[in-house]
Amino acid sequence: MSGRARLTVCAAAASVMAACSLLPLATPAGWLFQALLLVCLQSGVGAAARRVPLARPLTIIAQAVVSLLVLTVIFAPHQAIGGIIPGPSALVHLSDLVRDGLTDVSQFAIPAPVTPGIRMLLVGGVLVVALAVDALAVTYNSAAPAGLPLLALYSVAAGLSGGGAKWLYFLIAASGYLLLLLAEGRDRLSRWGRVFGGSPTPGGWSGGPASASSGTALAPVRTGRRIGAMALGIALVTPAVLPSLGTGLLDTAGDGTGTGRGGGTISAVNPVVALQDNLNQPDNRQVLTYRTDSTDLSGLYLRIVALDQFDGTQWQPSKRRIEDIPAVLPRPAGMAPDVKFTQVNTTIKVDSGYAQGWLPMPFPALKVAADGHWRFEPEGRTIIGDRGQNTSGITYTVASMQVQPTAAQLAAAPPASGRIATEYTKYPDNMPKIVSQTAQQVTKGAANDYEKALALQRYFTSGEFVYDTQAQSGTGVDAIARFLQTKKGFCVHFAFTMAAMARTLHIPARVAVGFTPGSQESGGTMSVGLKDAHAWPELYFEGIGWTRFEPTPYRGSPPSYTQSTSPTGNDNSHDPARHGVGDTPSATPSATSKCGADNRAQADCGAVTTVSGGGSGGGGIGAGRLAGIALLAALVLAVPVLPMLWRTRLRARRLGGGRGKAEGLALSAWREVLDTGWDYGIAPDESETPRKAMARLIHDGGLTGQAAAAAGTLAAAVEQVLYAPRPQPVAGLAAEVHRVKDGLHAAASRGTRLRALLLPRSSARLAWQLSERWSATTQRWSARTARLTAPLLRRRASSQG
Repeated sequence: MSGRARLTVCAAAASVMAACSLLPLATPAGWLFQALLLVCLQSGVGAAARRVPLARPLTIIAQAVVSLLVLTVIFAPHQAIGGIIPGPSALVHLSDLVRDGLTDVSQFAIPAPVTPGIRMLLVGGVLVVALAVDALAVTYNSAAPAGLPLLALYSVAAGLSGGGAKWLYFLIAASGYLLLLLAEGRDRLSRWGRVFGGSPTPGGWSGGPASASSGTALAPVRTGRRIGAMALGIALVTPAVLPSLGTGLLDTAGDGTGTGRGGGTISAVNPVVALQDNLNQPDNRQVLTYRTDSTDLSGLYLRIVALDQFDGTQWQPSKRRIEDIPAVLPRPAGMAPDVKFTQVNTTIKVDSGYAQGWLPMPFPALKVAADGHWRFEPEGRTIIGDRGQNTSGITYTVASMQVQPTAAQLAAAPPASGRIATEYTKYPDNMPKIVSQTAQQVTKGAANDYEKALALQRYFTSGEFVYDTQAQSGTGVDAIARFLQTKKGFCVHFAFTMAAMARTLHIPARVAVGFTPGSQESGGTMSVGLKDAHAWPELYFEGIGWTRFEPTPYRGSPPSYTQSTSPTGNDNSHDPARHGVGDTPSATPSATSKCGADNRAQADCGAVTTVSGGGSGGGGIGAGRLAGIALLAALVLAVPVLPMLWRTRLRARRLGGGRGKAEGLALSAWREVLDTGWDYGIAPDESETPRKAMARLIHDGGLTGQAAAAAGTLAAAVEQVLYAPRPQPVAGLAAEVHRVKDGLHAAASRGTRLRALLLPRSSARLAWQLSERWSATTQRWSARTARLTAPLLRRRASSQG
């Protein structure tokens, strides 16, 4: 196999190996075999085009066209012309698949089912990355920057999995990249000489340190291993030291679905992002059905998770310990024995297309029977999937309590104390004053926490606020303050703002996310759709526990214990209708169960279907995470320009200043002109005399006029230094080097110019220097270790003798 063919195979292998990092995101994994076949076909087309040979841009275009044809045959055969040619209808269908795939990614938890849209994203994305890798590494002979698309592919996998991509997939992707680099190194060696080190080959140039070894490829292989080991080590350690990016690839924390047996933690994930990711749902797709013996269907909210941590930018679940589900769940925290409740039994059946990592169920649950790997989080009383378990297609039963506290019990509840009061009344220091001032003003005259909570609920439902599905979404302090000023929003705004205001009043509060009860079908079955997604506040009362309130007007159903003391005795500001009935509430509650078209761009028409991501808080992402992302982006962007920066610095050091002896200046100018020629594709040959080397540079570089004369001047100057008994200094050598460089630049093609600027070939000297320093460092440490251990070895030998 030729060097170019080997490089082509390695480029395809590197792309497929990096694509393995996407395996945990979707199941089943059959899409990977499809992507493998298409990558092989794409690489074969590239190899054939290069063999013709076609111009480099035409080679890439040919690969892209063939890839598009194959994607059309697979994903849009009925819309294509003759089943193959991608006409307008086929292109529209492919774009629709991409859009559907993006929607599906936002809907489903990991691992997501491989829908047609997700399959299109996976296969098409791998093909695009493979085309970029093949173009850079093979077509343009630059394997090093080919690591950027591979890194992008791995970063997508790591990002969608919440930074929890397994280290094995990273090692597979990194091994593919190192294999590609090694193949390129061997290909270069076969064409014009050694890259990393070793003794010079006959007739070839060696810029690396001298070696007593033979001119085999072992030296670059050893150097490549060292550099590869260093790169892997840096990649494993770097995430641990960057702010807010987790603890790296070896992190053992959970990913929102629980890990391990008998213990583990839940990562801080924010399901509110799902409300914002499903803004354009055109249909109220059913996600689950249930049957229950409850007599109060309007209060049977299906709760998924509670968000109790507020950092100013977003609300999210705290990291909590999880455990095996007990046969009977413990009694709710803070609930006294005299609080009345009714036990309700509910059987829930989840649609196969709805997959996320928490079980929707009535709150508070007493018993849960569900097949699969599920765990219990006691603080929030939630059931969370373990080892990739999700809700897709499962049926489970829940025995729960419909708590019925009286107004007198709530009013008599003493202020919360201890851990609950400390943890659930925290709010960020940058909370705008309008939040606490409004809370104090609204609850002025309230005698206890219960009356304060009622006052807050009435404040939002009294008609002063407008349910507006066009309001800007967000849960951070800025979004809360904006909501209190504009008085326009939807359930996210109402729930999180009431919880924040309650905390400023020292009432423990959190926000629950889940579904309203849905609509009743024939036979008594309840149907819950995407547009039943909802958020509501829970406030804690000593002796009763966590208690639901409903501040969102015209949505949901307020509990009976919040209506009895209403000024009119009846709160008409709510109805059980689904979210998104209209932009602005009508004079009377609407009973329609459809979500209007104008609400498709709103969170309440979305579904709580994902368990990853960081919500879009009103204050944006945290400063620490923003700094970490900026630093990581700067590092990624800096990698491609490092050779150019190093080369610019080296040229300035060689030519700028005019200090030192004339001999040194002449040799520096000579090294610079040789490296300049190397950058433009004319490899230096150590065996040539200066005059012969410049003659070859003039011929191969197409130098004429002043540039050719400058090359002759440089050759004469270095001959003076090397051979004359008393060398005569020659002035203006730096200017002569620049003339040669300008001549090479003018004669070179555009691609050669870009290569000389962005990825100069002489930057291989940097690798030689690093290799030499690494070798020297390891030898120094080995010698030091030997000196330290020698006395111990001698003492051990003498004791044994």
